[in-house]
Amino acid sequence: MIINWYGESCFKIQVSATTILTDPPESSSGLTPPRFKADITLFTKTAMPEYQPSTEHRIYGPGEYEIKGIEITGIQLLEKSGELKSAYLMKAEEMKLCFLGHIAELPDSDIREKLTEIDILFIPAGGDPFLPQEDAAKLVKQIQPKIVIPTLFKIPSLKRQSADVKKFLQELEQKAEPQEKLTIKKKDLPENTMMVVLKA
Repeated sequence: MIINWYGESCFKIQVSATTILTDPPESSSGLTPPRFKADITLFTKTAMPEYQPSTEHRIYGPGEYEIKGIEITGIQLLEKSGELKSAYLMKAEEMKLCFLGHIAELPDSDIREKLTEIDILFIPAGGDPFLPQEDAAKLVKQIQPKIVIPTLFKIPSLKRQSADVKKFLQELEQKAEPQEKLTIKKKDLPENTMMVVLKA
């Protein structure tokens, strides 16, 4: 499995010959939407995005999906603001990935119970308007994934205000040098939680 980041919560995940895209950014974000063709695209916001990538399967919201041998479970999140969002669990190459998308508050206990035995967790790490960095760190400690990949933090080309990922790392007493991509197999997963910060 090869994971690349394009800023915000946009990732390209290559699973053998299948390409998964998550949350392609709007052009108004200051980021350049990826132009490759995806087999599967996951959207964690319920609002229809302005940018529609070239993709075979679009997944919005809750449900059970199996596409090209990849199992995906969409979980609906209803926040206090009344906004509906989605989180996703994905099983591929004997690994379980969890995408928390654009969550802005800690999920309730019913949802946290579903977030077990996570190998790779994608979590907002730049604070407001998403999950506060302290809460994000608290959630990581509860879930105890093998690998944490921070999302939605400050990068040079991003137009909106966002905090640096360093504070999130400090909350978890972790260090991580940014890297171009993550190439990972089940047998390579660490025993204890490891941070992986990717370059956009």
